[in-house]
Amino acid sequence: MKEYAIEVNHVSMLFRLNRERVDSAKEYFIRLLTRKLHYTEFWALKDVSFKVEKGDRVGVMGFNGAGKSTLLKTIAGVLKPTMGNCKVVGTVAPMLELGAGFDPNYSGKENIYLYGTTMGFSRKFIDEKYDEIVAFSELEEFINAPLKSYSSGMKSRLGFAIATAVKPDVLILDEVLSVGDAAFKEKSEQRILDMMDDGVTVLFVSHSTDRVKKLCNKAIILTKGQVVAHGEVNQICDMYTEMVNSK
Repeated sequence: MKEYAIEVNHVSMLFRLNRERVDSAKEYFIRLLTRKLHYTEFWALKDVSFKVEKGDRVGVMGFNGAGKSTLLKTIAGVLKPTMGNCKVVGTVAPMLELGAGFDPNYSGKENIYLYGTTMGFSRKFIDEKYDEIVAFSELEEFINAPLKSYSSGMKSRLGFAIATAVKPDVLILDEVLSVGDAAFKEKSEQRILDMMDDGVTVLFVSHSTDRVKKLCNKAIILTKGQVVAHGEVNQICDMYTEMVNSK
């Protein structure tokens, strides 16, 4: 019997985009209450359904605006779908917007506990992993400084170190992830490869069919918020290449 790590069931996501510029929160609520707020409806995802078996590494491909990032955020629990639901079994490590929950006025140390808590880590777990997180981030000299004094690369390094402190069952990875300088990027990529070697289930967004073929055994293609293909990696990558060449 197949065991599934991820189940996406008839997921649709609706965004409402304002047609006119609104210059303040006050103006927004006045227009909302007087029903003078006009918007355009945009379905980023439309009735998306698929399952990922435990241990599978699935590449997610599609042109810009296809709904890839929205799909990953929905599966990770960052966004709640307008319709449908997602079921994920086990611990999830989402490598999406690292440090999105940081507070710039808190120190690096305080943000380790804040960000770790938002990821579902217990204080005891963070206590046990604290030294490892700091060492991996290479921010020992700055860990008590306020985050607003950090560069964007330093913030990403700290976010990555926290997010990968746990051994996940499911890894959700965006290829455009940029983590610090070249040396740290190589170190972070090796940590992700080690996770894959441990049999973690992976969702990997990429425009590169070569990288998808190298890292994944299955793939899906999203077009305008809908899954148009799902199957064995070489077959789906060849289909995506044809789509790119015919565009």
